[in-house]
Amino acid sequence: MTRANSYIRSSPGRVECRDHQETLAVVKMNEKRRIRSNHCQLSQWTNSGESGIENERVLALVFESMKWDIHTLCATASVNRKLQAIARRLLWRMLCVHRAPRMAATLSSTDPNSRIDDGWQSLAKLMFFCCGSDSTRHFELSQPSPGHFMNESRFSKTSGRSFLAKKCQGDVLYVSDPCEHRTGEGEDDLGIFRGVFRGFMRSKTRECLVRRQTKLEEKVRCPYCGARVWSMTAAHLVPRSAARRLGSRDGGIEFFVCVNGHLYGTCWLVPLSSDEDRRGFNHDEEEDDF
Repeated sequence: MTRANSYIRSSPGRVECRDHQETLAVVKMNEKRRIRSNHCQLSQWTNSGESGIENERVLALVFESMKWDIHTLCATASVNRKLQAIARRLLWRMLCVHRAPRMAATLSSTDPNSRIDDGWQSLAKLMFFCCGSDSTRHFELSQPSPGHFMNESRFSKTSGRSFLAKKCQGDVLYVSDPCEHRTGEGEDDLGIFRGVFRGFMRSKTRECLVRRQTKLEEKVRCPYCGARVWSMTAAHLVPRSAARRLGSRDGGIEFFVCVNGHLYGTCWLVPLSSDEDRRGFNHDEEEDDF
């Protein structure tokens, strides 16, 4: 077919140009290439960490505007591995510093790089999550008490001293007020508390546990980091001051300490009269509320 015959009539009133069809095909092919190229550039941009949702500075500003909402940060960290890595490297620490600045500064003061035992993610979980409780060999419950997020918490370094044996008073330990859980009729309320040591690997408490050759619990794991734990009841390292501090009776308390220095435990809370305060002697306490 000659060039002159490149135009053909396909129907009355319509003329189709084969050259025009070829031109459209070339345009579509170029458009596909452009889209593919843009997609590759976007992938490289995202992988470099410069995209909006994965830019550390942008994320920090977003969470700062949200007052570091723990639920949103948990959801963000679960989106993909890159956001999970950013959260582990930066965001969990910023959350802890924002919500409990004095506690965070004290716990990280022994490390020049502001690191803490087992990382900031475990600390954030400990700060905002009551781990619940189940029966143990030294503490019997009629039914398990489930864990839950806390709307607010109060950790005190002064309270922590009440949980240290006399030989270990040089250690720094933050302990929360007990979270009250209702139990069956005729039973005292259950108190669930948690805490964290500063520099536990170098603490006198750990030294004492090792020197006594206290065995790690076989079936119990730390709810905040998954590490193995010591029973302080089995080690005979539960001072009477701990029960008084919590508003519990003697023998009505048990707590564990994991190899990373996280503390958690349960106690029976003695009913108080209207003019009593379970927190009692809390003047001049070094604490953080959040």
